[in-house]
Amino acid sequence: MEALPRETIVDVLEGRLREDILTGRHPAGSYLPPERTLADGYGVTRTTLKHAFGRLTQAGLLETRHGVGTRVRDYLRLGGADLLPMLVRHSPDWIREVFEVRRGIGALIAERAATRAGGRQRAELRDLLAAVGEAADTDAVQLADIEVHRALARATGNRVYVLLTNTLFNAYLPVRAALSGPFTDARVARERLAPVVEAVVAGDRAGARSAAERYLTVTERIMLEGLA
Repeated sequence: MEALPRETIVDVLEGRLREDILTGRHPAGSYLPPERTLADGYGVTRTTLKHAFGRLTQAGLLETRHGVGTRVRDYLRLGGADLLPMLVRHSPDWIREVFEVRRGIGALIAERAATRAGGRQRAELRDLLAAVGEAADTDAVQLADIEVHRALARATGNRVYVLLTNTLFNAYLPVRAALSGPFTDARVARERLAPVVEAVVAGDRAGARSAAERYLTVTERIMLEGLA
């Protein structure tokens, strides 16, 4: 069995600072206390603090102005979708908003895929759908389902849809185990998804959109029930 990675003091401090920022203890736009004061308050060295600052700056939560200090970034105004996995880990409330976008984008992607998919992409979708029904366990079914949606995005011929799909899946990966409800039975999962793939393969634009809306609404309800 592979040993689990040990949490370092920088990991712990990063988590504490992130929590304090996202809960408003350090409000957006405010400057953090001087490094020495903050390090003493958290009981760490300034070197450890600088490492944690570096991670949070890279994550988009902090910005450092030389000679001025370190300020909490207004991530809701200036941040990007890459922050979503971190925000979902902080509060599952974000999941509902992620799913709202998932519904709209997913239906649009299915509609576009039905219009633009070529022969090779249709064949790939059939194969990936079959893999959902053949998956060995819940986790494998969930991952196989994700691959169908990635293929639908690729079939649109628009790389932005592909990146948006990746972003939405990455957003709820931190709580994926709690969202496994629709994927406990491989056969049922395949049958639920099949109308979307069949409409896309048939080039039925309206049917693909309608089937995707039904699929995304039903699976969202099941997943939210599991999360609750």
